[in-house]
Amino acid sequence: MTTTSLDHWIAEHGIEEVECMTPDMGGVARGKIIPAPKFLSGLASRGLRMPEEIYIITVTGRYVDEPSITDPGGSDIYMRPDENTIRVVPWYDDPTAQVIGDAFYLDDTPVDFAPRYVLKQILEQYAEAGWKPIVAPELEFYLVAKNINPDLPLEPPVGQMSGRQISGAQGYSIDAANEFERIVEDIYSYCEPHGIDIGTLSHESGPAQLEINFNHGDPLELADQVMLFKRAVRQAAHNHGVYATFMAKPHETEPGSSMHIHQSVLDVKTGRNVFATRTGKESRLFLNYIGGLQRYMAAAMPFFAPNVNSYRRLVPDSDAPTNVHWGIDNRTVPLRVPAAEPAAMRIENRVPGADCNPYLAIAASLACGYLGMTEKQKPNAPVEGCAYRYAHTLPLTLEEALNKLNYTKPLKNLLGKRFVDVFQEVKETELQQYRKVISSWEREFLLLNV
Repeated sequence: MTTTSLDHWIAEHGIEEVECMTPDMGGVARGKIIPAPKFLSGLASRGLRMPEEIYIITVTGRYVDEPSITDPGGSDIYMRPDENTIRVVPWYDDPTAQVIGDAFYLDDTPVDFAPRYVLKQILEQYAEAGWKPIVAPELEFYLVAKNINPDLPLEPPVGQMSGRQISGAQGYSIDAANEFERIVEDIYSYCEPHGIDIGTLSHESGPAQLEINFNHGDPLELADQVMLFKRAVRQAAHNHGVYATFMAKPHETEPGSSMHIHQSVLDVKTGRNVFATRTGKESRLFLNYIGGLQRYMAAAMPFFAPNVNSYRRLVPDSDAPTNVHWGIDNRTVPLRVPAAEPAAMRIENRVPGADCNPYLAIAASLACGYLGMTEKQKPNAPVEGCAYRYAHTLPLTLEEALNKLNYTKPLKNLLGKRFVDVFQEVKETELQQYRKVISSWEREFLLLNV
């Protein structure tokens, strides 16, 4: 789509404003809302400008103090919209479009620590090797009653059918899913104009916990879809007086929410899945890919579990992984090989939480697999039975995960050292802010007892 066709598209849809956005380190959409005429005029003059500091904003909304990677005072960058991502925003009264952009400096060099650029660079590495990765995310989330006071625990919402507060485990219950039929209807109605290609919806094990499966496709397109989907789900929930949360562990005693990533790799020339041999067996590259995930999983954890809350999900006997084993159709391991025909042979990375930045989680998972294939990493033998009987070898905290990433040069170099440095500064700043908080647990048990 050219500037002329963008002009035509905006005129055809009667668009008055455009949300030009880019994902920050946490996957939060940052950008500007621009009148449509100014958006179009800015396309030809590098006019869609923002400060490069948008990529050093923490999840609290505060900037990193004295960042080492950006110029003093920051540099201007401009957004180059990806025309393939322009969509009508379906929940506004006034005709509004949204488009995802890539960030460039004024000399037209890309901002190399922008998350969308990082994923693009990983895909370029695959392309140079003659490979094309395919992914399919599965994203879980909770609906919760509105929580105005953050000191209070979250509570399940009232069901729209029964009028009662949802309670108890209701895995795959049709009736439990129907309790939020109107919210789900809004989600589907928002996904269609967004071009979000989702498959099935099911109720998960937690109260008012839902899961959406995305259809498999190009990793960049799927990352875009996940970011847009999160916005749509939050808006759909808001329409009905509840919150939608993608926190990894919003309830103390309930399962966490994940973003499992199914992934396979095609040969660009033949279109064949390189994970299967011509006889349908597991290929050498498939085993190398698993070996790479095992070798680099711990170092990639800051991208799969990017927040302090993320590690509350990764505990034994919780349908969440705790080590780096793999197995055939085994949901207790982090690396599951689903039963499938050879053409659909794939690996499911079950480590990422729903709170991850989809661009970085997909990039990191593909990076681990790429290193495995190029370094010819060999996996351990597949696990049979429960993997929780093995040691907890994944990092237990964000601090530990960041430390492992810092000392793993192959992964840092592949993702981009400059990007990793910026990412780590953002996460270290968040940790410093978190350490200042006095929790309700401390007030309850230490106030009068110590």
